[in-house]
Amino acid sequence: MKQIAAARFKEQCLSLLDSVDAEGLVITKHGRPVAQLFPMRPIPAHLIGSLRDKVRVKGDLLSTGIKWNAES
Repeated sequence: MKQIAAARFKEQCLSLLDSVDAEGLVITKHGRPVAQLFPMRPIPAHLIGSLRDKVRVKGDLLSTGIKWNAES
């Protein structure tokens, strides 16, 4: 994995964003890794909506199921 100093990354940020490969990029400060940069992977279109009509919600989705009284 390629490494680059934070100061150099700051100077070349836009061009590095255009050229980042699947391996990614490690950004360092004083020789210590502080961040990793990876390109976004596209979400496969077949996954969108793939669980429709397969998942059922039982009960109240927003409730913990515990009844309580705020005044007591």
